[in-house]
Amino acid sequence: MLKAYKYRIYPNIEQKILLEKHFGCVRLIYNLALETKSNAYSHGGVNFSRYDLQVQLKEMKQEFEFLKEVNAQSLQVSLLNLDSSYKRFFKGASSFPKYKNKYDKQSFQCPQSFLVEENKLYIPKLKTGLKIVLHRALVGEQRSVTISKTPTGRYFASILVEDGKEIPELKPIKKSTAVGADLGIKTFAVLSDETEIESPQYLRQLLERIKILQFRLSRCKKGGKNYKKLSKKIAKLHEKVANQRKDFLHKGSDLITKNYDTLCFENLAVKNMVKNHNLALSISDAGWGKFTEFVKYKCKFRGKNYLEIGRFEPSSQTHNKCGFVNKNLKLSDRTWICECGAVVKRDFNSAEFIRDKALENSGLGRPEEPAELPTLVGAVKQEIRGDLANGSSR
Repeated sequence: MLKAYKYRIYPNIEQKILLEKHFGCVRLIYNLALETKSNAYSHGGVNFSRYDLQVQLKEMKQEFEFLKEVNAQSLQVSLLNLDSSYKRFFKGASSFPKYKNKYDKQSFQCPQSFLVEENKLYIPKLKTGLKIVLHRALVGEQRSVTISKTPTGRYFASILVEDGKEIPELKPIKKSTAVGADLGIKTFAVLSDETEIESPQYLRQLLERIKILQFRLSRCKKGGKNYKKLSKKIAKLHEKVANQRKDFLHKGSDLITKNYDTLCFENLAVKNMVKNHNLALSISDAGWGKFTEFVKYKCKFRGKNYLEIGRFEPSSQTHNKCGFVNKNLKLSDRTWICECGAVVKRDFNSAEFIRDKALENSGLGRPEEPAELPTLVGAVKQEIRGDLANGSSR
């Protein structure tokens, strides 16, 4: 079973320079390859494979010597990643690939020829080892390592290993060991056993401070020293919020996957829901999509069942006991009186409905989830000629 371990690394000044070269070259090849594939298809109807681009990569190295200073396999992996992005796009699993930005998170991968030894990480083209903090044991056969840098300047190494364990068999689906979860905003989740998980709303806690810094940033000259300082402060606050949210989601998903054998959720259309500007901030701060993603892979590793019901099921409007549908229910109504006389708690009733509906559908199964064509060399030369014509410098 494949498993990833993420560790903090501390490169020195010389090592940072080499890592920046890797980030820049990998980003350059990815962006040029994306431009080449797009232009080739739009102009000539030709779809370049990653193997076609790898052949052109050799020409790039002859034309631009700086590409030889970085690990060749890291450049090839960037083409593989682009090819995977295209495949996911045509399958409808993701959006069209976007160009990489040097101000966002940076990363490159070393698929082999790396070594972790005595708190040092050795990668190709780097003679001295990177200092790595192994805060937990690295167990398994090492397959690949991904070096990344956050916008705040922190470096990490994610090591993929094969631990030799088999994926456990799924436990039997029983109502006694199943739980339904209704995700919300004020209360992050209400379970069908009446357990409530409060929403910490980490972004709202720092929102005023972020707004003040962003206002100051808007009055600075772009590219100046003060602009860079404020940008880093804002990035640190966003990183803090992201780390707090991820920690909360990991602990919450870990808790429910340990205590229950079958977990039932509603298939929420989060991308459509955030189009409501009144709820977009709260929904994004909750992290529903990331939470269900964590629950899914932890269920897989622990042999637990993950079930979903359709997003159009009236889980909030239907009384789970008698089946009455209250079509006049408003979002502000947290409790309502059913025709049978029962007082219905909206969130708890919805969690029970999700559990029972998912168990009812469990037997049906659930789906897993000839014009002259442009080249890499031509793309970068065209970009350089455009910059010279405009009088700009990089």
